[in-house]
Amino acid sequence: MDSAVTTAPQSPSAVPSSCQTFLAFDYGSKRTGVASGNRITRTATPQATIAAAGEARFVQIADRLKTWQPDALVVGVPFHPDGAAHENTARARKFARQLRGRHGLPVFEVDERYSTTEAHALGAKDADAASACIILEQFLRSLP
Repeated sequence: MDSAVTTAPQSPSAVPSSCQTFLAFDYGSKRTGVASGNRITRTATPQATIAAAGEARFVQIADRLKTWQPDALVVGVPFHPDGAAHENTARARKFARQLRGRHGLPVFEVDERYSTTEAHALGAKDADAASACIILEQFLRSLP
């Protein structure tokens, strides 16, 4: 199985059918939202947000991966409204590369423009986890 970081938008057929379960991340410098989901129901469930940075963040992610044992990971990548990249775009992509390098799982990137705004509009108590859900459900809806 190809373990490369794959950047969305991508052909949904590029996601191997063997990838059935996913953990998604809404990366932030201090907090990272997490959601779990699967291809069958195409739904996501918020998980506890990781309030840590640096190596401490990756220790908590490793614990989540051990618990959930996903087939692949999804990372939200922010862009300006016009589609242009910005400073946080590069940070999120670096985070995606780090996940792939540390865990050897396929990592798919999803354009996450407005996910946090949508999470707040929905009245989410944990906007980071809700954003991760929105990112993952967007990804799951794109799959065949």
